[in-house]
Amino acid sequence: MTFTLHLRARLPAALRSLTLQKKSNMRNMSSVAGGLRAASVVLLHESLAPAFERFCQANRGPLPLLGRSQPGAWTVPAPDSRTGHPQFQKYESGACTGSLMSLEEHSEQLKDMVAFVLRGSGPLEGVLEKVGIPTRNPAAHSPAGAYKTTVPCASVAGFGCPLVVTMRPIPRDKLERLVQTCCSVGAEQGLPIHMGAPELLGIKDLSQPDYGDPVVCQPGDVPVFWPSTLTSLEAVSSCKTPLAFTSAPGCTVMTDLKDTEASGLATEGFPEVHLISQDPLHYSIASAPAIRKIRELEAIIGIDPGNRGIGHLLCKDELLRASLSLSHARSVLITTGFPTHFKHDPPEETDGPPGAFALAAFLQALEKQVSMVVDRRALGLYEQLVEEALEHGVLHTRIPLVTYQGGSAGAAQTFLCKDGDPRSPRFDHLVAIERTGRAADGNHYNARKVNIRHLADPIDDLFLAAQKLPGISSTGVGDGGNELGMGKVKEAVKKHIRNGDVIACDVAADFAVIAGVSNWGGYALACALYLLNTCETHGRYLRKAIGPPRAAGAPGWAQALPSVTKEEKMLGLLVQHEVRSGVTGNVGMEVDGLPFHGTHAQMVQKLLDVTAAWA
Repeated sequence: MTFTLHLRARLPAALRSLTLQKKSNMRNMSSVAGGLRAASVVLLHESLAPAFERFCQANRGPLPLLGRSQPGAWTVPAPDSRTGHPQFQKYESGACTGSLMSLEEHSEQLKDMVAFVLRGSGPLEGVLEKVGIPTRNPAAHSPAGAYKTTVPCASVAGFGCPLVVTMRPIPRDKLERLVQTCCSVGAEQGLPIHMGAPELLGIKDLSQPDYGDPVVCQPGDVPVFWPSTLTSLEAVSSCKTPLAFTSAPGCTVMTDLKDTEASGLATEGFPEVHLISQDPLHYSIASAPAIRKIRELEAIIGIDPGNRGIGHLLCKDELLRASLSLSHARSVLITTGFPTHFKHDPPEETDGPPGAFALAAFLQALEKQVSMVVDRRALGLYEQLVEEALEHGVLHTRIPLVTYQGGSAGAAQTFLCKDGDPRSPRFDHLVAIERTGRAADGNHYNARKVNIRHLADPIDDLFLAAQKLPGISSTGVGDGGNELGMGKVKEAVKKHIRNGDVIACDVAADFAVIAGVSNWGGYALACALYLLNTCETHGRYLRKAIGPPRAAGAPGWAQALPSVTKEEKMLGLLVQHEVRSGVTGNVGMEVDGLPFHGTHAQMVQKLLDVTAAWA
């Protein structure tokens, strides 16, 4: 069965031949003469056409628009009794009221309607074949399942609906090859928008798709999701127009129309895939150039100015995975504070707060919720630091401060989760930057083996609880092995760090970022987040291919990065409160015995130079 569609605006003046087919023939579509491709059709009253076109443009991932007709400028297809399958769906006031073999009986209404042609998923089937992943459709003539998510598409003038996705089970060891092959297709819709646990998309049960039939995951498979043009059915339903028609699910048309916009992703090179969470399972992606820059940041901060032996603690790509995880987080809890100067008031050191404030400022620029948990005895100090940082432009938004005193066995879970419910965490990610960490004997030690437990609240318990709560990840930043989170590398600390057998922190974080000075780790995390969020490959994955891309260096991002001027001001505020250098105990412009001018200022500038080179 064929029908013709006049496509005039913005397209070559020509009649495009469209042949309606069942989806079971999709595997052979790449070889159809004339380079035809699979597509679906939406027909709406001409008054809705401008809004629907803008809706498609705002949500190009699920709704890649190939073209549209002028009102009524298409020929009604004749019924094809050979297929025996409905070819269209009819919608009235938002409800699907029937399936139709043809639209012949609606020829009068069609005179005032516009046809939109949306590219189908043909390229995906070809990619799976190329990667060597067999098709696992549930039946020869049944389309693979598609699912409504809880991810809202960008709304436009009455069109607003949840994203619909398709899923394919992909063997874990073929994930990266799959993503890179998808990228080589050159179309934006080719890349997946989620790899991992379906509940992160709001999908409760993969065995119960909203469209089609389920495809079963085998042991070792990762569920991988792509945006689906079936989103258009939800969009048509959402606008509640008196009358509309769409292609029936599982039916496609063949067209030689080309994409009207080229994807910008190809210029970024092939992406890399990285695991950022085991529970729930979650992978993320970013372009190879962005990842190279983040690895460069990791190498810069990994120098050892104090000759402590931290090179033995370094684990490759911890900065990368930590920043990827933070990029996906919505709410972050940061902690810092190492009371090494137990004979002074305050006992804090100058390493930790500057890095924590720098990271918090950039997370806030990304519109994430940020809070900071500190020792109760130090709450007054941090309240003053926050106010003064706002006055001096180090911060632009106040950081809420909280304390944690522990208590009952479930106190940490109650603190981390709404009403103590593990299904509703208040925070997605915990970050400790130069925070004293509990050793194996339950005490807290400074580098000289002095027990400072009496000065530290049990914030370690939050990191221990997070290990058992799905959906909360953690990062520890340290420079000596006795900091919270360094339990991940405690064996190396015991072996290679002076007094390591006593002082090694026993509490692990998911990611252990090692730096010559812990502040540098906070600066590097902020810079890595900037790189990721100005990477279109990662940005598309974050926004699930819906909504317009955020402009590279969105307003406030560059200004929110750490700078030599801001870090000098922050250190100056600490000096005013007589916070001391960690190694020497001096009250002055130094951190860990290293002068700000010459050492720390130079480090900040190096990190900024790497970041600016990407931008």
